[in-house]
Amino acid sequence: MKRALVFLLALITAISLMPSASANTRHITVTGTGTSTVAPDAVRFLASVSTLAASNKMALSNANKSSSAIREALKANGIESKDIKSSSLTVYPEYNYSQDKGRELMGYRATQSFTIVIRKAASAGEVIDVVVNAGGDPLQITGVVPFLSKGSAAAAAARKAAVADAKSRAISYASALGQRLGRVIYLNEITAPTYNFPVIGVEKAASDATQIDLGETEVTVTVNVRWALN
Repeated sequence: MKRALVFLLALITAISLMPSASANTRHITVTGTGTSTVAPDAVRFLASVSTLAASNKMALSNANKSSSAIREALKANGIESKDIKSSSLTVYPEYNYSQDKGRELMGYRATQSFTIVIRKAASAGEVIDVVVNAGGDPLQITGVVPFLSKGSAAAAAARKAAVADAKSRAISYASALGQRLGRVIYLNEITAPTYNFPVIGVEKAASDATQIDLGETEVTVTVNVRWALN
């Protein structure tokens, strides 16, 4: 029993001291980048309502009326509650400063801001027009950003292109070295899919309806791939 135990310990020690096969395998490591270009399928826009009144209560009440009208208009045009998010609510005194009168109270400013997601990008201009009509003069639109709400297919295409790019580079290097590529030892995604969006503004079309130009979105993936060399 004692001899068997000694033999087993010696065997384990011998195995642990053996160099790993992967450490001695000749290999080449290459970085590849792939890009997939698609049209955005959704639009996110930022809107705020700002009112000035003689009191905090009146200013907030007026802002609430415009905000409620905007919510109702959005829901009537197919925007769900989950896609309407309040991002800020402020009420504060507003002053005017002049050299002869110094600080003078102008009234109280109430502002409520929203982030709104339109899941059907093609209807974005129409929805924004509805919001402007419902919110009236207190409404401000401060930004419009097209984006991909479902980007998995574009990311998969970018990954495929990244691997193809890495393989093309690896074949070129291996050929220059007089070698051939063997099996893939490992693949690592260096950067997760990144989405490059165009900067979009709100413009009026010839028919006086708001038009949102979606442009294209680039989805980029970078991978690191190692091949054995034969």
